[in-house]
Amino acid sequence: MFFIDENYLLQLITSKEKVDKLQVEEVLAKARELKGLELEDVAILLKIEDKENLNKLYSTALFIKEEIYGNRLVLFAPLYISNYCSNNCLYCGFRVENKTIERRTLSIDEIKEETKAILEQGHKRILMLMGENHKETGLDFLISAIDAVYSVHDSKGSSIRRINIEIAPLTDDDFKKLKDVKIGTYTVFQETYHYDTYKKMHPSGKKSDYEWRLFTMDRALSNGMHDVGIGALFGLFDYRFEVLALIKHSKYLDEKFGIGPHTISIPRIKPALNAPASQNIPHQVSDRDFKKLVAVIRCAVPYTGMILSTREPHELRSELFNYGISQISAGSKTNIGGYKQALGGFSEIGQFSLNDCRTSGEVIQDVIRQGYIPSFCTACYRLGRVGEDFMDQAKPGLIKLFCQPNALTTLKEYLIDYADEETKKLGEELIRKELETIPNENIRKKTIEFLAKIEKGERDLYF
Repeated sequence: MFFIDENYLLQLITSKEKVDKLQVEEVLAKARELKGLELEDVAILLKIEDKENLNKLYSTALFIKEEIYGNRLVLFAPLYISNYCSNNCLYCGFRVENKTIERRTLSIDEIKEETKAILEQGHKRILMLMGENHKETGLDFLISAIDAVYSVHDSKGSSIRRINIEIAPLTDDDFKKLKDVKIGTYTVFQETYHYDTYKKMHPSGKKSDYEWRLFTMDRALSNGMHDVGIGALFGLFDYRFEVLALIKHSKYLDEKFGIGPHTISIPRIKPALNAPASQNIPHQVSDRDFKKLVAVIRCAVPYTGMILSTREPHELRSELFNYGISQISAGSKTNIGGYKQALGGFSEIGQFSLNDCRTSGEVIQDVIRQGYIPSFCTACYRLGRVGEDFMDQAKPGLIKLFCQPNALTTLKEYLIDYADEETKKLGEELIRKELETIPNENIRKKTIEFLAKIEKGERDLYF
């Protein structure tokens, strides 16, 4: 249907043809060329079951991620500004038929308070979210909320440097209006690409229109948006089908617009209040299959930023860093006003349950201990490395020349302004080690210069 050929994708995943070691090796060798994979290649990787080939898949995914982005992990925090919603998604706690939760839309002052609480964690990047209810929260409200976030400074003088948004699909006219607003990536999940499942899971509301949602990114990219993010909610239908559909969607956008997805998100369904599909998950995805699908997507769409949320437990999150994940949320709250509530020691019901409830500081220290650089970088957005320009840098792996030094300078800021003593010690040691590995001598010298300036009080220095 549309650019998603359901019958063909189902044929690929239901084929009884076994894969052999040589086929797997050929596909993984192709993946290491950083040019992506065809659907038929992906189907072969999805059939891997033995430990030996799974380990080869994982090591290939890590190789690709580090060839494109180096060993940095970008951090962000979600900011939910309204839980009013006119849709009835059977897996979501915000659905219109859930009469148990208190409906709230943050005022501008409350948005500023939430932003300050997020800044005090050390974050520089926010993902702004809200339900689909144009009566309560239209585009004008969103723009006012974005302006409010950018206006806030915390006790260290820091401010949010980039806002990505995850909101309902917009019209052509709304996208034309949004393109002049200071945002990074515009994200919409298809949730499931399987038509019948989609209709079943979205029985009412604007979101029940499969086609309207499927072609959201066409409208976005046709009307001035530079970077878009896609995703599927794993557990609604066969995960193998969703992986193939995500990759097909990526190829479709890249071929039509010259811009593939800036990010791909891979959330699994988690329990939510009065959301029946979250309590009785139709197609449960095991941890083993989840690890595999992360690695497969990294091999198939090497340039994309792969996002992992705090839905997953921290042990699994830490493991998935090694299989291709490049962006993570930390210290997250999915309830309206959740960051300020946490300061007061209480919390209302969120959109879904979280499994990594550590503080941002604890997550950051863990990332450092694993040898990855926690990055708060927003340089690409602000220097105009977006859209096709970003793709031209990311696809051949040139973007990591900027990712590594920018990760180090933003980590240095964090260590001085927010970190505890143990994290400072670990972070400074990591910075010294990473400086030696910067391949470009001029960039290495400039990075050392930037670090010295940051030590003396300057901030927001980037390549």
